[in-house]
Amino acid sequence: MVENGPWGERASSSQDGSAIKVGSMVESIIGCKWSVRLLRLIADGCSRPSALLRASPGLSTKVMNERLRKMTRFGIVQRSVFGEKPPLQVEYVLTAFGRRFMGILNEVHRLQEAVDKGTVSDRVDI
Repeated sequence: MVENGPWGERASSSQDGSAIKVGSMVESIIGCKWSVRLLRLIADGCSRPSALLRASPGLSTKVMNERLRKMTRFGIVQRSVFGEKPPLQVEYVLTAFGRRFMGILNEVHRLQEAVDKGTVSDRVDI
């Protein structure tokens, strides 16, 4: 039996073939400001780790590597290594699944813009 997660999602599979739950993955990625920032940069063509760090003031190498590993494990980004001996060149690109995931982030961004403009009339203040 396939168990549904908190959002009623069914298990999917990651790059390594292990089962993941999309709702849990979304919480894990969107819950970290650096993941969202890194995904936006990668979607815009920034693929090298050094360029990602330069474009993200305040982001540490440790946190960047942790977030990139997690996104790779979820199958959102693909890591490619070029070269035979050091220094190796590493690049990250969005996978097809990652491009679909960016659609979620883009929709969240559009919703925030509508809230900021005051065009969302059914909003409940918390």
